[in-house]
Amino acid sequence: MAVKAVIFDFGGVITSSPFEAFTRYEAERGLPDGLLRRVNATNPDANAWALFERNEIDAAAFDARFLEESSALGHPVRGGDVLPLLSGDIRPGMVEALKACKAAFKVGCITNNVITGHGAGMSGTAEKAAKVAGIMELFDAVIESSKVGLRKPDPRIYEMMCELLSVQPAECVYLDDLGINCKPAAMLGMTAIKVTNEAQALADLSAATGLNFLA
Repeated sequence: MAVKAVIFDFGGVITSSPFEAFTRYEAERGLPDGLLRRVNATNPDANAWALFERNEIDAAAFDARFLEESSALGHPVRGGDVLPLLSGDIRPGMVEALKACKAAFKVGCITNNVITGHGAGMSGTAEKAAKVAGIMELFDAVIESSKVGLRKPDPRIYEMMCELLSVQPAECVYLDDLGINCKPAAMLGMTAIKVTNEAQALADLSAATGLNFLA
């Protein structure tokens, strides 16, 4: 089928990955590389991260639960220390690609986020939040896990976006920086692109849509 919609993750796609900030945090504090990701990957459907992204607990409970979970792995880290790391830097090339996609297709955003900072992008400042809000306005539909009580990789959240955009999964290109989130999109029939960096994402998106983002 011809492409009718392009669906973007936000953190790690439109912005740099919070995992980059995680790595810096771990290095600065002498923690094992990958510790924060390991905490998030342990019991992934019911841990502090999952509960917070579905808005089933508040920031105070996340702080305490994350401390318990990281302590169980031998390296105590408060959840409150992790939250400021979530807001990545905006990737100008991806924003331009989003604008080009909007001119040719329907565009949507599915983001796993939490209620912290300012706005959907969990920005640390009001100024950055305003920039993120301007990007969010470009999308025809936005689904935030913290607002709908569902989070990727639950297939229902992708189906919800298809309903909002009035498209079939096979008519969609989906971009995410996590393979675990690309997998259900692909299983539904979407063309899934795992984003590792901006240049690779733009090249793969060009190939999938027939638009040229590399000029």
